[in-house]
Amino acid sequence: MMKLNQLLKPNVVDTETFSQLPPQHKEVVNDFFKVVEKEEGNIIDRVETAVDVVSLTHNVSTKVVYDYINKETGE
Repeated sequence: MMKLNQLLKPNVVDTETFSQLPPQHKEVVNDFFKVVEKEEGNIIDRVETAVDVVSLTHNVSTKVVYDYINKETGE
């Protein structure tokens, strides 16, 4: 059964790693992908900028996003 917040804010990612994240970290990751899409420049700069922006916006450590990326990529 879907929860109300899932109907209102669909997740950008649908993976096992993502589903294991706490709700706040899911928001951080969703926003990360949105910011990456909006940023200009090469992919490395876009990712680093997005990590910084969402970390500040959600008041979490950049480690949250980098740990998520590492788990998804198997690093």
